[in-house]
Amino acid sequence: MENYFDKSFELRYSEMDKSGYASPTTILTLLEETAADHCHSINTSLYHLREQNIGWVLISGIINMERYPTYKEKIVIRTWLSDYTFIKGTRENIIFDEQKNIIGRAKGLWVFFDIKKRRPVQIFNSIKEKWSLSPTESIRHDITGKMEVNDSGSNIRKFDVNLHDIDMYMHLNNIKYFQWVMDSMDEEVVDNCYLASIEGRFIAEAKNGDTVLSLTKKGLSDNSFLHVIKVQDSTKVCATAKSLWKKKVKQ
Repeated sequence: MENYFDKSFELRYSEMDKSGYASPTTILTLLEETAADHCHSINTSLYHLREQNIGWVLISGIINMERYPTYKEKIVIRTWLSDYTFIKGTRENIIFDEQKNIIGRAKGLWVFFDIKKRRPVQIFNSIKEKWSLSPTESIRHDITGKMEVNDSGSNIRKFDVNLHDIDMYMHLNNIKYFQWVMDSMDEEVVDNCYLASIEGRFIAEAKNGDTVLSLTKKGLSDNSFLHVIKVQDSTKVCATAKSLWKKKVKQ
């Protein structure tokens, strides 16, 4: 494979869950950090883009995990672009442990975004030329189709959107939505299972001052769940997701 970018991490104490494994939110954060460094590697950092009122916004994605790294474990995240359209790019990711075993995979569809006008714009040719493409897919899965909108839930959590939740693109970062989904899961499921797969779509923006609801209900198969993030007292759906959890193996 050509045209990829590798970033190494050593897992920190603050990134662990109560079982001593990296949390799902940590994994998403490290994936985002790798993408940011990939931008920086071609002298087009996210801050440089921000000065031009431009940024990358995630609109859909999927993560599959075989296992989660532990405290002080070293991992490598490999990322590359497998496809471009006029305004979008598909980012692939593979997570390796120190023995070069694959412990996770992720795919995301990102849109090039005008922050002031709040609409997509054409990806700069200079970015396409420097990153180029590798058509290899980390996951063979369509992340462009619509997902079921669950307007009810057996688990409902309420959250207020505060100023510190808003990122430099003046919107709520995808990691915050992801955390709200995790927070709506039954503690029994989280204690006895690990998040093996999650797929999501980001539909509309929650804004500072909004109160949002995170709704979760069981899916059709065992340990599968459907999720929706919506603005309270409105029909505005911000994000949808579906997750699959697997039983933890006792060490």
